[in-house]
Amino acid sequence: MATQKFDSNCMTLTRFVLAQQKKYPEATGNLTQLLTAIQTAVKVVSCAVRKAGITQLFGTVGETNVQGEEVKKLDVLSNDLFINMLKSSFTTCLLVSEENDHIIEVETHQHGKYVVAFDPLDGSSNIDCLVSIGSIFSIFKKETPGKPVKQDILQPGNKVVAAGYALYGSATMMVLALGDSVNGFMLDPSIGEFILSDENMRIPNRGKIYSINEGYFHQWEPAIKEYVQNKKDPSKGKPYGARYVGSMVADVHRTIKYGGIFLYPATSASPKGKVRH
Repeated sequence: MATQKFDSNCMTLTRFVLAQQKKYPEATGNLTQLLTAIQTAVKVVSCAVRKAGITQLFGTVGETNVQGEEVKKLDVLSNDLFINMLKSSFTTCLLVSEENDHIIEVETHQHGKYVVAFDPLDGSSNIDCLVSIGSIFSIFKKETPGKPVKQDILQPGNKVVAAGYALYGSATMMVLALGDSVNGFMLDPSIGEFILSDENMRIPNRGKIYSINEGYFHQWEPAIKEYVQNKKDPSKGKPYGARYVGSMVADVHRTIKYGGIFLYPATSASPKGKVRH
């Protein structure tokens, strides 16, 4: 009878973040506290996703979000959960969610120095058919003095302190960009911890897959049409294979793992593209 192997020195996500914190003598531990809160939210969402059908969390609530998409029951639960966990971490002052029309201001007595933008459940249109979905987050540090303002969230990407996503698929995984590296952590349900499984993740230099919603082909600009056609043309080299889930987290994660390209270009109907968190 095979015995289960246990790692007596496993690198958990919390341990990893604490080790990163030690590299910065001026660190207060607030970012570690914030990432722990996000971890907890992801664990609960992961559990809810796997029990969605049994607990009657499939279906919609009869509303649309800021992207014009139908809001699912699991969307509402995930959004409330993320908001509550982020507020109660005492590390945030402003929150921006895809499910809310306006910026969420954290109560003064719970104020911290971080601003978080997030999509609590990306790809939620796929919930009912059991396709992989995920959560996305990005963390900034408040830069203006006094009361937090809109400019604190409208910062460029090079000001991001940490960012990442969770993927709820055949397993639950968190991928975290922190410091100078990107690392993946798999949730071990037997101990309820994220364990380092993909260290220093890098996109392969060359891939074989392109990922785009080709249903919008006739709305693309000519350059995009030509690019995609070239990827399928044997006379231009070995053709790329097409893979498109419709859940950004799943499509991006596959691209990071296997290489290739993920595109979400502007269309004639949306000439400036669709803004996503």
